[in-house]
Amino acid sequence: MEKKPKKETFIEKVARLKLTTDQLLDMYKTMCQIRQFELMADKLYALGKVHGTMHLSAGQEAVAVGISRATYRDDYLINHHRGHGHFISKGADINLMMAEFLGKEDGYCKGRGGSMHIADFSSNNLGANGIVGGGIPHSLGVGLAIQMKKLDKICLAIFGDGASNEGVFHETLNMAALWQLPVLYICENNKYGMSMDIARVSAKLPIAQRAEAYGIPWHYIDGNDLLTVYETALEAAKSIRAGGGPVFIETQTYRYFGHSKSDRNLYRSKEEIDTWKTTKDPILRFGNQLLENGLAAQEELEKLDAEALKIIEAAVEFADASPDPDPSTVTEYVYA
Repeated sequence: MEKKPKKETFIEKVARLKLTTDQLLDMYKTMCQIRQFELMADKLYALGKVHGTMHLSAGQEAVAVGISRATYRDDYLINHHRGHGHFISKGADINLMMAEFLGKEDGYCKGRGGSMHIADFSSNNLGANGIVGGGIPHSLGVGLAIQMKKLDKICLAIFGDGASNEGVFHETLNMAALWQLPVLYICENNKYGMSMDIARVSAKLPIAQRAEAYGIPWHYIDGNDLLTVYETALEAAKSIRAGGGPVFIETQTYRYFGHSKSDRNLYRSKEEIDTWKTTKDPILRFGNQLLENGLAAQEELEKLDAEALKIIEAAVEFADASPDPDPSTVTEYVYA
């Protein structure tokens, strides 16, 4: 009888990926920063400090951190409307980010972008798009520019499961494959496109299989397992930089908040949300792995989370002290 290969342990995987304890703790702290930012965002909205709406990604932190740590800081990022975590992971100044979130003059976009359109061209963060799937075709232009300039960079195109049913998704993948562009496509499948279970609107799952139609390598992974996200993105980025063309990664994850602030969550049960929070939460899961393998103590993890909260609270103070934009400048910084 053939023996099944021994399953790799967490500590064996850490060793194989050559990750240091400091790197692991940095990943943990960054996930905590994202979670604390999202929880604070929810509070600020309740206080009436946020104008418009917002889309929170609490529960999806492992995707943002795993992708960012596996790629270069100066790689290009095309975000989506649930993208606070990706921006924070890329090294954003959280003070400027919070100011933008509150629509203040000191924000990244002078208060014009708000939650959904935070961008910083100096760090190659090209911003998000309020149109579902609107950023996907932009990856073609960015990827083509990288290719023509022979840059050692790739373009990270982040989008949700709902965007995968837009026609432009297929048009873009076709052209990216045809031209072998250096683009890493990451679909954050958090199970619901607005208020619809993805299984009810997709004829065949997983979504990543669609990449086969264009000859694009694809991966369907557990998006709440930080090291799985990290390793998959690391290998994908390596292949892309070597001239292998685009790669598609679908991450299975989950959002704890509704689609936006107008979402009453009538399409899913409290029990479902609680199950994900208690058994599949990416921060709790990674923290337990660090504890069980002697890579951190409980007090150390609590301290990292407390430090993350202080960073977010300081950002709120900075944003509160920032002036509102002058109405007479409403047309400035808007047009190219």
